[in-house]
Parts: sequence; C-alpha cells; structure tokens
Amino acid sequence: MERNNTIMQFFEWHLEPDGSHWRRLKEKAPELREKGITSVWIPPVTKAITAEDTGYAPYDLYDLGEFKQKDTVRTKYGTRQELEEAISACHNVGIKVYIDVVMNHKAGADKTEVFKVIEVDQENRTEEISEPFDIEGWTSFTFPGRKGKYSSFQWNFKHFNGTDYDEKTGNFGVFKILGDHKDWNDHVDEEFGNYDYLMFANIDYDHPDVKKEMISWGKWLADTLNCDGYRLDAIKHINHHFISEFVEEMLKHRGDDFYFIGEFWKHELIPNQIYLDHVNYNIDLFDVPLHYRLHQASNEGRDFDLTNIFEGTLVNSHPDHAVTFVDNHDSQPHEALESWIQDWFKPSAYALILLRKEGNPCVFYGDYFGIGGPVPVDGKKEILDILLSVRYEKAYGEQIDYFDHPNTIGWVRLGDNDLENSGCAVVISNGDEGEKRMYVGESKAGEIWKDVTNSREEEIVIDEKGFATFPVHGGSVSVWACSPDE
Repeated sequence: MERNNTIMQFFEWHLEPDGSHWRRLKEKAPELREKGITSVWIPPVTKAITAEDTGYAPYDLYDLGEFKQKDTVRTKYGTRQELEEAISACHNVGIKVYIDVVMNHKAGADKTEVFKVIEVDQENRTEEISEPFDIEGWTSFTFPGRKGKYSSFQWNFKHFNGTDYDEKTGNFGVFKILGDHKDWNDHVDEEFGNYDYLMFANIDYDHPDVKKEMISWGKWLADTLNCDGYRLDAIKHINHHFISEFVEEMLKHRGDDFYFIGEFWKHELIPNQIYLDHVNYNIDLFDVPLHYRLHQASNEGRDFDLTNIFEGTLVNSHPDHAVTFVDNHDSQPHEALESWIQDWFKPSAYALILLRKEGNPCVFYGDYFGIGGPVPVDGKKEILDILLSVRYEKAYGEQIDYFDHPNTIGWVRLGDNDLENSGCAVVISNGDEGEKRMYVGESKAGEIWKDVTNSREEEIVIDEKGFATFPVHGGSVSVWACSPDE
C-alpha cells in the first residue's frame, strides 16, 4: 500500500546567516525520513542581494553559491556544492526536494540606467500622478563575477516595467517604466488596481526575451540540481498566462511528476479556485483560506464553531490541489503576513491537516525546530513527532466525521487491512472537556486504544459493534489508536 506523504518547509525567516543550512539538511535528511517526511520545500537557492538575505531579493538566478558576487561566494544557506550534497542526501533516503523560485523581481543591480518613468499612486497603480520624467534606476544586471557562464543574458530597464527608487533624487515611489508596448502586466491580482508591482525591479513578462530567458533558466535549474519540483513565490503578482506557460514547459521538459506548489496569498476561496482554472490544475496551491480559519479559531477560542472549520477552504472544495499548512515563514511573528496560530491550538491545527484524508500537508520548520531572531519561539517537535507517526502509521482508510458540536469535533480513520493496527480516532475541543462516541470498525472489537498524545491516561476498549466513547480535555486534542503493546 502507498504510505501518506508529508512536506516539510525546511527553513524559517530567522535562520542564522552563517552558510550552514544546506549542511544541516544533509545531516537531518535520514531523521526527517524516519519521522515520515517525504519531501522538503527548501528556501531560494540563488544568489541574493547580500549573504544575509533570505533569498527573496534575488540578484543572479544562475549563481547557486558558486561565484564571488555581492561580496560572497555562498548564499545565506551555503555553497552550491553543499546544496548539491544536501539534495543527494535527501534523494538517498527517499525525500523529494522542491525549490523555492522567486520570479517576480530582481534586486541588487550592478549599474544604474537613465530611463523614462511615470509615478503612480501606491494605493492605485492604475492612476498616474506625474508627467513622464527621467530617473536613474538600478536596472542593469551584468553579473561580472559569473562572466556569462550558464547564460549570457544581461538585464536592462527594457526587461522591467517598474521600480521603486530614483538614485538621482533619492526618492522612493512606485515608478512605471515607459516604452513601446510597456505597461503593468494584465492577469495579475487586482488589489491596488493592479498588483503586478511588488518590490525592487519588477520583471516584465510581456517582454518576449524575458519569457524565453526565464523558461530557459527554469529548465537549467531543475536539470542542474535534479530537484523534484518548484514552490512558486508570489504568483498573484505575475501574469498567470506566463505561469501557465512556464509550468507546461517544465512539465514537458522534466516529466509529468515534476511538482508545483503556488503561493497565491488570498484569504478568499473563489480567487483560489479561479486561479486553478487559469493554470489548468497543473499546480497545487497553499490553502491560505484554511490557514486563516485556523488563525481565527485560535484567536476566538470557544466562540469559534469548530463544525465550520473547513468552510470556505481549498481543501474542502479542491482537496487534490490543496497544500494544507498551519504557519510558514511569512505568517510567523513580526513578519509581513503575521497571522500566527496560538500555541494552545497549534496541536489541534496540525491534527486537522495531518490526520485527515484530504490535502497534502506541509509542516513548518519553525513549528518543528523553533524560531530564532529577536523573539525566539520554541519548537513543538515532541507533539509533532507523535502526529507525524500517526499520519505515517495509522491515518489510513475511510474517514467518518463527527462534526456535530460547536466546541467538540471528532473523526475516525478506519485503517487499511494491509497495515497492521492502522486506524485512529481524533477528538478536538476548543471549550470544555468533551467526548465523542465514534465507530472505528467491528474488526477492532475488543482492542485496547490509548491516547498517543499522552494527554489522557485512560484505556478505551472498543465494544462488540466497533464503537467507543473517546474523551478529550478542554482546549486540547486527543488521538486514540490501538495500543502497540495491546
């Protein structure tokens, strides 16, 4: 039988910028596989604006920590050789590797250029608030340290359609670059009128040379590192026609099992559904609506109706294309999209993504190993190891839901005949202590089940009809399964 898959986002925002992360991944790969992790999403691998940058301010997409550029050979995470060794270590234990690719913008240009722009209203980028004028912008990328190896393509202002800084005056703003057939790209998010522009020098995907170069780079990166898929950053800011073309070209080049996860950060379900239509369901999307439901539940406590936890979520409407997650590097405290799920609810939130049939769950490095930086947060490795073990060993078979009380919900997985002692029962409370009488299968009659989270000490005997009453502490989760020493 095929075992459950689980992704780990193998980084958080405040990793020490000491170049050790690829070595860390190499070292931990066997342990991750043993815990049931079957794939890792790793941070951007390309040379960024500084050696401390997380990778989301990309400078040279062909420099994987190989060339002396931006005063460093390595990236924040290590050298190219260390990256290749980490990927090999993952593959050697059966873990797939998905690389975070940042294709919306470039940063840290080598030279400035003078060109015409028009300033737009930052709250409505379709509204022009100046006459055309010249600025001196950082848009010339010549990559002198790489000297044309792997690609001779050099970038200039014609390959971008916006920037945010005028070196000549020291002024910041959103400046739309002028030229023949040049405007903001269509088919992007409609926030701020047109949300093509996000930051730095914004790549113009209406330019045919740009599209050709970026598709060529995408193929080169996958071939060079032999990775298994891409996590596509900030796709609501990129023309979805290009994303669709990029994905189709990659699938033709690398095969249909090359995997794509898109970061389409919209709270509402309908835009996510529409985006899947736009890209012909060739990519999966992070279930951002579910993340915000979990966030709301953690904030509201007993006032949140748990029977509606999956209402308006992607995993509910498109389970085969939903990557479920609790938190990530952007939602962690003090970051751009801070929406951190509170500690008391986090084990329940992880049970809701790891122990159910639907969705492709992703565990956050910061939740597992902890978060560094000025306000450290301890990891929850102990409870997550338990839930990961249940996912890998027991959470199989038919799913029966008992979502019949606003403060106490439960579900069972009936197990798979090919996996001994599989099956489990999950109960979650966001209010007082509660219980659920649930059916786990007549074949389980007489078995002794225990709470593997060690929250409850009782031993539950399954009755002759396959039912039992499973308790849970208030504001907690209990996961019941056949005792291994039964």
